[in-house]
Parts: sequence; C-alpha cells; structure tokens
Amino acid sequence: MRPSIQMRVEIRDAVASDEAAWRALWADYLGFYGVDLAAEVTDATWARALDPDSRLGLRLAVTGGQVCGFAAHHWHLSTWTLAPDGYLEDLFVAPDTRGQGVGRALIEDLIALGKARGWARLYWMTDQSNTAARALYDRIARFDGHIRYRLRL
Repeated sequence: MRPSIQMRVEIRDAVASDEAAWRALWADYLGFYGVDLAAEVTDATWARALDPDSRLGLRLAVTGGQVCGFAAHHWHLSTWTLAPDGYLEDLFVAPDTRGQGVGRALIEDLIALGKARGWARLYWMTDQSNTAARALYDRIARFDGHIRYRLRL
C-alpha cells in the first residue's frame, strides 16, 4: 500500500474543454460500480453539468494540469431544515491519485461551497462494500444509520 501524501490539488467547476477528461473518469467510475449507462444519460449529465440553470454541478480536481477526480452534486429543498440540503451524488478519484488527498479535497470544497450558498447540510452515500471510500468518509462525517431504498419507476 502506498503511503498517504497530500498533493497540490486545484478544485474548480467543469468547463467545456474538460469533456474528454471527465468522460474517461466517468467511464472508470461506472466500471467500478459495474454499471452500463445509455450514452444518452452520460450526454445529458455532461450537458446539465455545464448548464448554468441546472441544479447539477460538477467540480473537478486537477493536479499537474490533469483532471484526476470529480464531484457531481446538487441541492434540494428539505422538510427538515429551512435552508436547502446539498447532495454529493457521485465522487470519483483516478486510481493513480488515490490516497493523496484528492477525495478529501473534493469533499472539503463542497463543504465550503455549501456554506457559501447557505446549504444546511451536505450528505452522500456509498456502496457498503466500498471500504476505501468509507474509511475517508468516516474521518469526515459520521454514519447516521440510514439505509437507502430505491424503487425503479
């Protein structure tokens, strides 16, 4: 196992010229979870991420001029707070940069973004078997005991 080191990471919004780099990471992310999405879904996700009127945001981690991770997020109203909640829907870091602070930097960026935008909370989910991600998440936030149920419509 490689020792954990902090690398210099720039976090910024995705721009049109990031499309190829994001699509490569997105394909790796889908492969990690064994998911095969229709091309139209990926196309729509990218278009929404660039649309200033969309609630979907896409933050990218860049090191050495290369995109090495992303955090897809959006906000929604809540019945539990007056302010909206932020939802980190997808987080992915390229395998060759894992363990170097990129995932933490993406989450810390969303925390700062959420505070600036007046979100009450930021939350996310991960697969129960994703022990590497859960180790990071357990250092940032506490597991609140909720289990997700999903019904396809």
